[in-house]
Amino acid sequence: MANVKVYNMKGEAVGDLELSDKVFGVEYNEPLIHQAVVTYLCNQRQGTKSTLTRTEVRGGGAKPWRQKGTGRARQGSIRAPQWTKGGVVFAPKSRDFSKKMNVNAKRGALVSALSKKVADGELFVVDELKVSAPKTKEMEAFRKAMKLDKRTVVVMDQNDENVILAARNLPTLTTISVNEISTYEVVANAVVVLTKGSVKKLEEVYA
Repeated sequence: MANVKVYNMKGEAVGDLELSDKVFGVEYNEPLIHQAVVTYLCNQRQGTKSTLTRTEVRGGGAKPWRQKGTGRARQGSIRAPQWTKGGVVFAPKSRDFSKKMNVNAKRGALVSALSKKVADGELFVVDELKVSAPKTKEMEAFRKAMKLDKRTVVVMDQNDENVILAARNLPTLTTISVNEISTYEVVANAVVVLTKGSVKKLEEVYA
């Protein structure tokens, strides 16, 4: 089992924590992680764009002028694509971009990504995450104390409104609940910070 230090909000080490190998000591599986990230991003796409083709644009039933003898190019409809207010060539239509992924594969991708963070020294554990008020300066002090200079996701075991409000003005810091954690969130951020409570919940679900 991997051992990691547990820090407080001041960045001081206050103890050690043993991590389960079933969650934080799994072999790195890059293809599976890639599949999970692609699936997540595809499922975020709305796919609701839709424009009109020349058959769907209202009007344009009559031929604008006769075929020959005017000296102008032949035209069949004022709703052809080259006309203003005409239809769109190869018009984009609503479609479903979503992908499906096996539940066990999703779980495998997440634990593999978390294990990689532990192996690279990019996962930290804090005993608890609390602020006295929704003030950005308190979370900024925490960020500086932990030396979180890169893009970081903080995973909480329960939603704390004060912490969420205090962190939302910090461009490199994101806060999520442990129930919202995904492979994408782990991979997209350089550093992952977990509370002791969220580590316990992850081990209960994924171990």
